Amino acid sequence: MRAKKILLMHISNISGHRSASVAIENALRSLDQNTVVKSINGFNYTNPLAEKIINALYMIVIKNVPGLWDHLYDNENVLRKLRKARAIVHRIKERKIKKLFNTFQPDMVVCTQAFPCGMVADYKRRHRLSIPLMGVLTDFAPHSYWVDDFVDLYVVPAEKIKQSLCARGIPREKLQTLGIPIDVKFSKQTIPAQAFSKWNLKPDIPTILIMGGGQGLGPIKEIVATLNKIDQPLQLIVVCGTNKKLFKWLKKRQHMFKKRALILGYVREVDQLMDMSCLIITKPGGLTSAEALSKSLPIIIVSPLPGQESLNTQYLLETGAALKVNTPGELKPLVEDLLNDKDRLGGLQQKAWSLAYAGSALNIAKVIIETVKKEDFTFSDAILTI
Repeated sequence: MRAKKILLMHISNISGHRSASVAIENALRSLDQNTVVKSINGFNYTNPLAEKIINALYMIVIKNVPGLWDHLYDNENVLRKLRKARAIVHRIKERKIKKLFNTFQPDMVVCTQAFPCGMVADYKRRHRLSIPLMGVLTDFAPHSYWVDDFVDLYVVPAEKIKQSLCARGIPREKLQTLGIPIDVKFSKQTIPAQAFSKWNLKPDIPTILIMGGGQGLGPIKEIVATLNKIDQPLQLIVVCGTNKKLFKWLKKRQHMFKKRALILGYVREVDQLMDMSCLIITKPGGLTSAEALSKSLPIIIVSPLPGQESLNTQYLLETGAALKVNTPGELKPLVEDLLNDKDRLGGLQQKAWSLAYAGSALNIAKVIIETVKKEDFTFSDAILTI
């Protein structure tokens, strides 16, 4: 019997969607070395120029007119108006999808973002393909762009999300609550003493982790300035991601900080940084939030982006796993209170752990492997001519 082939699709090279896809890929390889995995940026593959333009427009909108994105996100009226346009785009890019499928011949397709998932679902619909298609949600906020009859299985991050998608017409049997896929290393505990030594930080001082996602967004300069005003001992870890301008700005002024600070760019050791920290101040991207929960790390949210991050914030606040401030200036009394109130901090840690799915990627990989083993479908029977 030939090795099973899994096609993973995401969008954007620096994104939670891609990180989720990588986590699933690594989990699949660890469970079955014979499984062949191909992971691609679905947007870049079908239209690289459009990806650059849309990413640039998105950044302009969220920085300058965030209310517009908030209006567009998960808007049923907008979705209805875009449905025909989406179908046309999918049809125009069909030859590339056909070439990909006929060359790789996947036994299953797994998408961590709604755009490629919708594209593959349309392809299945038009050509009556039975290839299994899984949609993996990477935010605590399901939206209507995910909903499609030709998606065979959805992986959702929480039971509440399952209920929401059921209300949108997705059969319950198509939904599995397995969490947001994060790297398996987040289920392991770094030895704190070794980590503090590696990063030249003190193990006996409270450590606060500051992040702005992979692109280093948010009022990070103001957050650092506010925390430097706190009188009690603490040290900072600031992750700037790909934001080189922010990294240079902070490094240039680091000698003026009252607090010991570790300033980092884009790093892969986030699990170690979380193990050293007693709380995280961040914008609530789905992956970052899921990683923090897996490390029992209390979350303080500052300046969530409109759309999915605002809805992630709502979920995290309702479940009691996070706190939110409206401005960086409000951080000082809140952080002081948390550092002085061990019971409150401990309660947040316990709540975070109760919502965690540290083994999410492995569990998703197991479902994928079980699905392709059960299916009688072979892609060679469905090779198309267009």
